[in-house]
Amino acid sequence: MIRLRFVTRDGGVVAAAGREGDRLLDAAQAAGQPLEGTCNGQLACATCHVVVDAADFDRMPPAGGDEEDMLDLVPDATRTSRLSCQIRLTDALDGMTVRIP
Repeated sequence: MIRLRFVTRDGGVVAAAGREGDRLLDAAQAAGQPLEGTCNGQLACATCHVVVDAADFDRMPPAGGDEEDMLDLVPDATRTSRLSCQIRLTDALDGMTVRIP
């Protein structure tokens, strides 16, 4: 299992886990996090926007062009913003911290 930490909007921390190959979005939803994923990973919305902790950001493959285009539409996007539907969990991401904006 890949261990994850979600920092909630009110600053609380929720520990969660997912299997290798799962989407971060699915792990977040299973942990009760308020991410919609309205387009089901088709890069047609940004309702699964998360902010990855800066210390963990470089452990992920970079965002593709379509994901970056969607993130350009997110008003509170940061340098470490990602769409959780586009992040596949791997052992390299074990212990990752993600903030729910």
